[in-house]
Amino acid sequence: MKIIFFDIDGTLICGGSELMSESTKEAIRIARANGHICMINTGRTKRLVGENLTGQVEFDGLLLGCGTEIEYHGKQLMHKTFSMEDSKAILAAMKKYHVDAVLEGSREDYAPRGEEVFTETFRHMAREIENRKYDRYANAPGNYDKLYAYAETPAGMDGMKHDLSEILDFIDREQGFYEIVPKGYSKATAIRYITDYLKIPMEDTVAIGDSNNDLPMLKYAHTSIAMGNSSKQVLETADYITTDVDKDGIWNALKWLGVLDK
Repeated sequence: MKIIFFDIDGTLICGGSELMSESTKEAIRIARANGHICMINTGRTKRLVGENLTGQVEFDGLLLGCGTEIEYHGKQLMHKTFSMEDSKAILAAMKKYHVDAVLEGSREDYAPRGEEVFTETFRHMAREIENRKYDRYANAPGNYDKLYAYAETPAGMDGMKHDLSEILDFIDREQGFYEIVPKGYSKATAIRYITDYLKIPMEDTVAIGDSNNDLPMLKYAHTSIAMGNSSKQVLETADYITTDVDKDGIWNALKWLGVLDK
């Protein structure tokens, strides 16, 4: 029996779409029918995963927000949110260094408005922020799990790192964007938690992903698979490279793994 961890964006679905291909859904159905455990392991919080995605095919569990929340068969096993004290320190540092961010929680997301916005990139996102009905920063402390942040210059994010390195980990998503998570949390720690909980040996773990926030789980799992559309670092890390997400990448990955064979 294998336990297989799937990233979402660029792995299960193409950019700009929330729909999995028929071959992806069928591959997951067959793998589970053959006794293997299939789990989502994503940087998205629960709010951003939603029922539309998980309703397309059944998964055994959800590892959310870069390891900050874990569910198994609908039961919440763990959920890490920033404390009130840490939340306030983060918001203060963002103001100090002119860093904009969407603060992502399991139930709500929080975004800057008006004078809270420091960068042109986020000013251009004003309509999207309004359409998505993000809550205000004032309601964020104690209610968010991670940040999707942007700084117009490296100095801004460097300042955040300098002031908050004891409580935060930073994942470079390139072009000035970062995912920021509580210190010590990642997709790899999520795998460690659930495999300890289920008492599954590491040699049975498989991770499939495409982007830099997948690197911790790809390096941690016994077997790592990169999508054909992966970043250069992911391609260099993986044990096997499958085809692109829109070219039956998941089907071909699970076929290579041998979990589709009866």
